[in-house]
Amino acid sequence: MAEEDDSYSNGNKSKTPIYILFKDCRFVFNLDKLGLEIASIALPAALALTADPIASLVDTAFIGQIGPVELAAVGVSIALFNQASRIAIFPLVSVTTSFVAEEDTIGTASPEENQNDYLETGSSINGETRQLIPERGTDQNAYNSKPVGASFEIVTTNHQKRYIPSASSAMVIGSILGLIQAIFLISAAKPLLNFMGVSSDSPMLKPAQQYLILRSLGAPAVLLSLAMQGVFRGFKDTKTPLYATVAGDVTNIILDPIFMFVFRLGVNGAAISHVISQYLICVILLSRLMAQVDLLPPSIKHLQFGRFLKNGFLLLMRVIAVTFCVTLAASLAARQGPTPMAAFQVCLQVWLATSLLADGLAVAGQAILASAFAKKDHDKATATASRVLQLGLVLGLMLAVILGVGLQYGARLFTKDVDVLHLISIGIPFVAATQPINALAFVFDGVNFGASDFAYSAFSMVMVAIVSIFVLFILSSTNGFIGIWVALTIYMSLRAFAGFWRYVLQNLVHTSMLTHTQFSLAQTDHFAMEFQDRDRNRTLGIPTGVNGCWFTQLEVQEFLCFHCCMISP
Repeated sequence: MAEEDDSYSNGNKSKTPIYILFKDCRFVFNLDKLGLEIASIALPAALALTADPIASLVDTAFIGQIGPVELAAVGVSIALFNQASRIAIFPLVSVTTSFVAEEDTIGTASPEENQNDYLETGSSINGETRQLIPERGTDQNAYNSKPVGASFEIVTTNHQKRYIPSASSAMVIGSILGLIQAIFLISAAKPLLNFMGVSSDSPMLKPAQQYLILRSLGAPAVLLSLAMQGVFRGFKDTKTPLYATVAGDVTNIILDPIFMFVFRLGVNGAAISHVISQYLICVILLSRLMAQVDLLPPSIKHLQFGRFLKNGFLLLMRVIAVTFCVTLAASLAARQGPTPMAAFQVCLQVWLATSLLADGLAVAGQAILASAFAKKDHDKATATASRVLQLGLVLGLMLAVILGVGLQYGARLFTKDVDVLHLISIGIPFVAATQPINALAFVFDGVNFGASDFAYSAFSMVMVAIVSIFVLFILSSTNGFIGIWVALTIYMSLRAFAGFWRYVLQNLVHTSMLTHTQFSLAQTDHFAMEFQDRDRNRTLGIPTGVNGCWFTQLEVQEFLCFHCCMISP
C-alpha cells in the first residue's frame, strides 16, 4: 500500500493542485462516457430541483395579483417553512445519496470481485463464516446464508427486490422528522412569524399564519418524498423523481387558480394546492420504490441509524448555518416593511430557482464520486470532480447573462406595484452577478459529499455563517435593501472559497481516496485481532448458539459492508 501511495505521489509531483481544477477543460462539453453519465443524472436532477421553486414562483405570481401585503406575508411563511424543512431535508438527502450509492455500487459488483477484495487484505474466511448478510430464500420469512464479501446487497428476494439498509433507514427517519416538523410549525406559527419580523399588529400576520399552518400539513409528505429522492439519486436514477415532481407541480399549478380565485380562498388556496401536490409526489415515489426495493428490514438491527445520526448531525450543523443566513436576510427585509419584503421575495425566489440548476451537477458529482470511491477508482473520481466543476462555472456564466437581461422585462410577471418593481430592478444585478459564484459553491458541495467529507463541509460552513451574519446586520442597517444583497453576495463568495480551498489547495480527491483505503486497512487489522482475542480457535467468529457471544451479527455486518469492500489491494 505504501508503494502504491509513493507511486501516485511521484507521478503527480509535476501537477499543482490548481491543475486538477482545469484538467481536460477542453473536453468539458464532450459527450464521452463520463459526460453522458453526468448528463443522464444532472439534467433530470436539475429539472426536478428547479420544478418546486418554479411552482413557488407560480404561487408568488398568483398571490402577487391579490396584493403586496399577501405577497409579503407568503414570502415570510415560505422562508420560514423552507428553513425548517432544509434543516431536516438536506442532511437526510445528502447522507442517503452517498450511502445508497456506496451500497448499491458494492452490491452490484460481482461476488468474485468483492470476495477477492476482502481476501487480498490478508484475512481468511472459512466455511463456517455464514449469515453475516442475510438473504431471503424462497420462503419470505426465511433467510439463507452466503459467504462474507459475496455481495453488499443486503437482501435479495425471489422477485429480485433489493434490501438496502440506508433506504429503509432514510424512510423511517424522514417520516419521523416530517411529523415533528408539522407539529412544531403548526403549534408555534405565531411566535415564529413574530421572530421573523412580522409583528402582532402587522397586516401580514393573519395571511402569513394561515398559509404557514396549512402548508405545514404537507411537511410529512415533503420529508418522506425527499428521503426517497435521495434513495433514487443513490441509484443514479434521477428520472423517477423528476416525473413525480413534475406531476405534483403541474397539479399544484392547475389547482392554484381554482382554489384561490374560483373558490375565493386566497392565500389559503395556494397552501392547500401545494399540500395536495406534495402528497401526490410522495405516493408516486413510494409506489416506484416499493417495486424495486424491499423496504421492510429483516430486523431493527439492520437499520443504519448510527451512521445516519453521526453524519447527519454534521450536516445538520451545516444546513443550519447555510439556511440561517438566508432566513436572516428575509427577516431583515421583512423588518423594513411590506414593499421591500415583497421585492426581496421575488428576487430570492428567482435567485434560488436558477441557482438550483447547478445543484443538478452537484447531485451527479456526488453520486458518481461516491460510486468511484467505493470502487477505488481514483482516475474517475478526479475526472468527475473536474468535469462537474467546469460545467458548473459555464452554467453560472450563462445564467448570469440570461437573468441580467430577462429580469428587466420579466419582473412584471410577479407584481404590478410600482414601488416593488423599483426595488426588484435594484436587486436584479445582484441576482445575475452571483450566478457563477452560486454554481461553483453548489458543485463544490456535491464534490465534498461524494467524498464523504462531511466534517469539513460542516465546520467550514459554520465559520462562513458567523462572518456572514455580522455582515448582514451591519450592511442591512446602513444600506437597507441593497445592503442585504451585498451581504448575500459576500456569503456565497465565502461558500465558494471554502470549497475551492478544500478541493484545489488540499487536493480533496487524493486525500479522500487515501483516507478511505488507510482507514479500511487499519480497521481490518484491528477487527481481525479482536476476533482472534475473543476466540482464538477461529479467525472470524460468528455466534452460532446460545454460548456464541463474541461479536454480534450487526457488528460484523456493519464492518464488512462499509469497510472491507473498499480496501485497496
